Amino acid sequence: MEFKEIDIEGELTLKAMSHGSKLNKWMYSQIKPFANGKILEIGSGIGNISEYFIEDKKDIQLSDIRNSYVSQLKKKFPDNTVLKLDLVHEDFDKEYKHLIGTFDLVYALNVIEHIENDKLAIININKLLRPGGFIYILVPAYQSLYNNFDRALLHYRRYTRKSLLKIFPLDLKFVKCWNFNFAGIFGWYIVGNIFKRNIIPESNMKLYNFLTPLFRLMDVLILRKIGLSVVAVYKKL
Repeated sequence: MEFKEIDIEGELTLKAMSHGSKLNKWMYSQIKPFANGKILEIGSGIGNISEYFIEDKKDIQLSDIRNSYVSQLKKKFPDNTVLKLDLVHEDFDKEYKHLIGTFDLVYALNVIEHIENDKLAIININKLLRPGGFIYILVPAYQSLYNNFDRALLHYRRYTRKSLLKIFPLDLKFVKCWNFNFAGIFGWYIVGNIFKRNIIPESNMKLYNFLTPLFRLMDVLILRKIGLSVVAVYKKL
């Protein structure tokens, strides 16, 4: 897939997601137990999740591969460092030498599926960590759910727990893996497969946001074994 600097569908999706404050805060709550020390967010977009780290006064740097998002983030969060960062840069070690071994947590939410060489992306994230630091990765689950949304957002793939864990290097220590957002499966399928939309409507996101407390309970009841996304956490030895 060809990289697009102007990401119309992606930005419209992020703007729709900005109306899902309860969902975004839920996602943040999942990362928070690992959010100590110096943090780097990969693929910050327009800052839908970033703002919760900043509100909690976490030591976080933001990043994105697109200049347009980097500019927006700098305007929205003028007191935070915002980096332009390409996880699969052909000369990663030299380009980001100043970041190697810097962070206690590097997390990427809905980023790795956009990268053809996902294993290299994880290897390079590992380089950015200090010993004892954590990698937190969230990606879309189940290839059978791949639809118009995925195509519009330039996703190479969706994952299972097994396929996600396979891309992590053996020198990392596995911490945990779980599924996230069971209820989201139905909305994703109905809007993307049945109605053939390629952008999440804001009205749907507002309704989903209203129902998020119920959906959080559902994840607990099914023991986080099924969900629209899958999460993996590893630790650098």
